[in-house]
Amino acid sequence: MNYFDLPRPFVLPFLFIFGCCIGSFLNVCIHRFPSKLRLRDQLRALTSHGSGCPRCAASIKWRDNVPLIGWLLLFGKCRSCRRPISPRYPLVELLTGILFVVVYQIEMPANFWGSINEAGLHSSDGPQNITALWSPPVWLHIRYLLHIAMICCLIVATFIDFELRIIPDGSTLPMMLFAILVSTICGQTFIVPLWFQDPSVASTLRSISPEWLRPFLFSWECLPFAIAHPHVHGFLVSVVGLIVGGGMVWMVRLAGSWVLRQEAMGFGDVVLMAMIGSVIGWQPVTAVFFLAPVLAIFAATLAWITKRDREIPYGPWLSLATLAMILCWPFLWPLAERIFDMGPFVPLMGLLMFVSLVACLQLIQLVKRLCGFAPGKVSGPEDGGWSSADHLTYYNSERPDDQTGQWNRSHWPGGRAGQGLANYHQWRFGRRD
Repeated sequence: MNYFDLPRPFVLPFLFIFGCCIGSFLNVCIHRFPSKLRLRDQLRALTSHGSGCPRCAASIKWRDNVPLIGWLLLFGKCRSCRRPISPRYPLVELLTGILFVVVYQIEMPANFWGSINEAGLHSSDGPQNITALWSPPVWLHIRYLLHIAMICCLIVATFIDFELRIIPDGSTLPMMLFAILVSTICGQTFIVPLWFQDPSVASTLRSISPEWLRPFLFSWECLPFAIAHPHVHGFLVSVVGLIVGGGMVWMVRLAGSWVLRQEAMGFGDVVLMAMIGSVIGWQPVTAVFFLAPVLAIFAATLAWITKRDREIPYGPWLSLATLAMILCWPFLWPLAERIFDMGPFVPLMGLLMFVSLVACLQLIQLVKRLCGFAPGKVSGPEDGGWSSADHLTYYNSERPDDQTGQWNRSHWPGGRAGQGLANYHQWRFGRRD
């Protein structure tokens, strides 16, 4: 009996309900992660206290905490003080539930035993070639759980980045470590192997390349290695994806700081791409890196026209590009696969593109100087720029009193005395508490 091949009319409603419940937890992450700086404190904040209204501190009843339904029954307002509840909460729950269903439909074939090729993330050199480790239903579901966990982290990072333009480590680092662990243990969570190439393309490039370049144009068939050592191969796919994903954004960040004298990419984007690469591998994350600017260009143009703002949060567009890569794999990957078929020529192309990027940025700066525009300066705390720590400091300084925007409650007097607020509360409320 195949316990995985359950009827879709049963599986999909269950996934939607479960996804909405996970979305409720993601709302907690979105709300609590930005208030803490260190990863340890961010994770502790998830269980430090129960959920409650930020104004009246009334605990949320279990029936009001039911995903989607609770918000609708309350008409989007607190049961106690009638303060409006942000529509972001049901939106995140609904979005998570829908993605649980859609990703399952994309990644799972109609028949686990007879049509693995119909899976949405199929590739000719994929995990189906490793037959002595896990059965297709098992590794397909493990890979689905890994991808949906990554998507949950992308949702958290996206909403926080939109609001505060930071990406807390709590939304990236745990998932990165989890991806390496699962990829190593399972050995079949990769989409494409660590290395593949078209021998004919490599032979043609070797024949027309200069002598000094030919030793670098090697040929290696990775699939036999993946079949013989699946756990080592899974570990390498995840780690190399982490290095390449984070390294590409890190190089753009270095080029922007060196040439433009300002932060081109935040360090949170570096860690986010490293996390994505640890899940999907270095070839897909490279495609995501080039797809994200295409999706973000409209938002950047709109922000410049409406607000004259030349900076936009880039994490949401990296997340959207990753989701598009997974959902539209049969359409997007064949376009990118032709590039990676060139094998060892791909890293050389990457190096050439980086040098070209630096040269283009230098040319832009030269044109600005000739037109009389002053070159930019490195953005930092000393000259008015905002770092992630500045964002967190601003976030916390907006609430110097822990009851800002709330009804007054009794507190130990030593706490307010230590904050210098004891006399203020005595004057305002006519008593000490």
